[in-house]
Amino acid sequence: MDSIPSILIPNIVKIETVEIPLPTADIPYYKPMVVPPSDLRDQEEEPVETVEETPEPPKLEIPVLDIQLPLPTAEVVATATYAAVAAVATTTLATPFFDQIKKKLQKFIQGKIEKWKQKKNQKEKIS
Repeated sequence: MDSIPSILIPNIVKIETVEIPLPTADIPYYKPMVVPPSDLRDQEEEPVETVEETPEPPKLEIPVLDIQLPLPTAEVVATATYAAVAAVATTTLATPFFDQIKKKLQKFIQGKIEKWKQKKNQKEKIS
């Protein structure tokens, strides 16, 4: 008989591996800066009381009627002026566009109504 075929397997050779350490990172660290408040005072001092006097708003005097009307502040007048100017400018610029759109829509709707009337008349003639 023939001999049984066999495979010659070489001996196992141990392969040495290199150990790679885990990566590390230097994280920047900043020492917090302490900023004292602007109204910091010495504890031994007595607190200073400040009295703020609010000026009385200006008034418009009407001598005949003996009435005093308070006048608005400058901020209120400026805000009202800006709002009024913006409203007038927007209306002035937008009016021509809206007029054109209005005219075209009226023509379009009138045309549709005329076609509807014509179809209605034709149906009545057929009936």
